[in-house]
Amino acid sequence: MHKIVLITGATSGFGKAIAEKFASGHWNCIITGRRADRLHAFADELREKYGVRILSLVFDVQHKEQVFQNLGNLPDEWKEIDVLVNNAGLALGRDTFDKGNINDWDTMIDTNVKGLLYVTKAVLPYMTSRNHGHIINLGSIAGKEVYEKGNVYCATKFAVDALSQSFRIDLLQYKIKVTAIHPGSAETEFSNVRFKGDEDKAKQVYEGYTPLYAPDLADITWYCATLPQHVCINELVVTSTAQANAVNFYKEQAQ
Repeated sequence: MHKIVLITGATSGFGKAIAEKFASGHWNCIITGRRADRLHAFADELREKYGVRILSLVFDVQHKEQVFQNLGNLPDEWKEIDVLVNNAGLALGRDTFDKGNINDWDTMIDTNVKGLLYVTKAVLPYMTSRNHGHIINLGSIAGKEVYEKGNVYCATKFAVDALSQSFRIDLLQYKIKVTAIHPGSAETEFSNVRFKGDEDKAKQVYEGYTPLYAPDLADITWYCATLPQHVCINELVVTSTAQANAVNFYKEQAQ
């Protein structure tokens, strides 16, 4: 019997790579995202390529009603979710706190913290009723160490870290695993979103070194999810070889 994974934010970056990894391992996938055309096209691609079942749900994790309408009313054949990957998240802006954009703050808090809470709350009854499941939260190295001009984004990822630890304790009684994966710098759409489409600024973030890539995180997520039932990785901090922590990098000089 095929297992089921639910992945939020699956239209790009980590989420898309994670969905592809699990589909290639013959898991059925529930994928969510805001961009309907892209999400449904990706679902068709996975079905054709791997012969697995895919349920694509279009909604924004920021909106509580949308989350519970979609995830609280799953068809019976999709309710036995084995793994939830809370991937949906973003950074907006890179400003000192005094110059920060309040709308950006709201979007980051609503997506990175409240969205994760809504999705987890909606999915959890499917796991607690079976005393089985695994929640994997995609955090960030920004949730382990604050850096200049990171302020609110860092705060949201510190919250993901704290919530992951809390979930782990609270859900022990249901035999549910909880894993937090905290990646460092990774070349996805992340910086393009953070700098609001400024491709030159986004590109500069990754100059002079090899960052992480989405398939790297997909492999790590797969490893965590496929360990024996009695083994739980509580958290991982993952960087490229060129990055030691949130602020220290070794970058080659351009010739």
